[in-house]
Amino acid sequence: MAVTALNAAASGLSALTTRLEVISNNIANVNTPGFKASRASFADLLYQEKALPGTENSNGDRNPTGLYVGLGVRVTGTQLDFAQGSLRNTGRELDIAIEGRGFFKVQVEDERGANGAAYTRAGTFAINEDGELVLAFGDGRILDPPVTIPDEATGISISSTGEVFAQIPGSEEPQSQGTIQIANFINPQGLRQIGENLYAQSAASGDEIVGDPGQDGLGNLVQGHVETSNVDPTIELIELIRTQRAYEMNSQTIRAADETLQAISQLRR
Repeated sequence: MAVTALNAAASGLSALTTRLEVISNNIANVNTPGFKASRASFADLLYQEKALPGTENSNGDRNPTGLYVGLGVRVTGTQLDFAQGSLRNTGRELDIAIEGRGFFKVQVEDERGANGAAYTRAGTFAINEDGELVLAFGDGRILDPPVTIPDEATGISISSTGEVFAQIPGSEEPQSQGTIQIANFINPQGLRQIGENLYAQSAASGDEIVGDPGQDGLGNLVQGHVETSNVDPTIELIELIRTQRAYEMNSQTIRAADETLQAISQLRR
């Protein structure tokens, strides 16, 4: 019936609206350091089973196909794309990019992240009033485990394996101040997106695997660089056009179903 077509098209409009919102968020964050693009996933809804395939008639012949009418579509989730973003050279000694797998671990409120921890790919750091390395954006989240830089330090260098050195006046050799560790997950796509360029652990992501950069499959650190967003504006604009056209087609379906219902209502006249 035309009513079924109306409902199916309405579900399509609702799903495409969600897809449009996801694409819009990707485009809005095209310049956000460490941002990872998302895509909406779809699945069809239940079907009206009007005839079973393989039904046998009186002559023993079997129907090779059934008769099914679908009831529409729904959004099943959003998938994160953790492909590596390009590394941009900033020359700033507290800008650190991860080349490969892994996340910087920072401290957050307990209600925001499991065990008060969250994770990010955006390695733009600063030093707070206590000399601790903190994220240079948002609320200045403290790196976990903490790394403290002495007040008198005149230069900071960070190795690819995460060891932090500070040049102290009066000392010929740079002094080690600790190691920046990074975390990874069996299923990073299962992480919760909590805003502020942060992710939080979930039951789907599995437990964190923390280690030194360059070890056990973890990526290396690159000082003086930031990882840019992996959003491809060309692809997003193409997806935007495809979504718009699909939206228009669903709108046409609603119009056709409405005209059919209108014709039916006028049959008695």
